[in-house]
Amino acid sequence: MSGQYSGAERREFVRIEYATPLAYKVCRKETVSKLLQGYTSDVSQSGLLCKIGEKVNKDDIIWLSFDRAVLGICEEIEKRVFIYQNGIIGKVARVDTLTPGTFDVGVHFIIREEKNDTNIFPKVHFLSADSV
Repeated sequence: MSGQYSGAERREFVRIEYATPLAYKVCRKETVSKLLQGYTSDVSQSGLLCKIGEKVNKDDIIWLSFDRAVLGICEEIEKRVFIYQNGIIGKVARVDTLTPGTFDVGVHFIIREEKNDTNIFPKVHFLSADSV
């Protein structure tokens, strides 16, 4: 980046610098069985930034496991996010190449109840005897 960002903060939640080992899986048929290693850089209630060695793509779904017990905000995280097999499910929001084989990856946690922006709600339709 060319300079320091001086605009208004766009994040909903404050990020806390937090470096700890991270285990993750990329949720693709060919990679979901591989447990990979990396490190968290910072974390918030809505996501985290991590350093990993596997190339992932924007919008990939990943499973993340890291020591959440030491963070005070994790109680709030665990109320909101989708947890599967003691890991958090997230969606890759951005990928920056640091060096060949090292990536900064921003992950947005998938929450239990996403907003329904389409205003489409499931409906059950019954056929009347007259329409059959």
